Amino acid sequence: MTGLAGTGLAIGADAVLSGTLVDEVNALCGRVEAGQAAAVLLRLGGGTADRPYGDVTVQAVNRWERALRRLERLPAATVAVVDGPCAGPAFDALLTADYRIASAAVRLRIAPVGAGPWPGMALYRLANQVGAGRARQLALFGTELPADRAAEWGLLDEVVPDPAARSAEVLDAFAGTRGKELAIRRRLLLDAGYTSFEDALGAHLAACDRALRLAAAD
Repeated sequence: MTGLAGTGLAIGADAVLSGTLVDEVNALCGRVEAGQAAAVLLRLGGGTADRPYGDVTVQAVNRWERALRRLERLPAATVAVVDGPCAGPAFDALLTADYRIASAAVRLRIAPVGAGPWPGMALYRLANQVGAGRARQLALFGTELPADRAAEWGLLDEVVPDPAARSAEVLDAFAGTRGKELAIRRRLLLDAGYTSFEDALGAHLAACDRALRLAAAD
């Protein structure tokens, strides 16, 4: 199931990768980039899909990965609410979110395609977020990860009885966030995994200079 409403996006675990889904993600990003939201809600998981990537072309996968990269760089906080099984495109989207709230029923995994788990950019994000050692079982063997362990690893921020209610509180807290400033800090974090200290220093100094000028102006 997929759908858009306001500044939110729903991707169920029964969703398959399609041109429609890519268009929905890009449409959401376009609205946020136009200044229509300080925070975005991603509703993910629930249900299962037999072949979430089974009938796509490499060109379609490229469009999907670029849409996710756009989502990952939005000038707004992204809050994910996860319930039930979360695999396929829903899991891909989860790894782009800034804050992740789940129920205890959540089970994360990389959907299988052919002889093994899907080798998309979720593997790249997993390795950067939890390390190659922890990502190995999911990436190589498609092991299912329960909510409590996902929280221990940092893939989930909260495991609560009512994720939807909690997400409303978190979205309210993020409503006053300066999206551009959040995006700058997120970008510094994302680049840290593959950028040397010397190459990163200039970007961090520029960000510090910007923060000092904004603080002086407030």
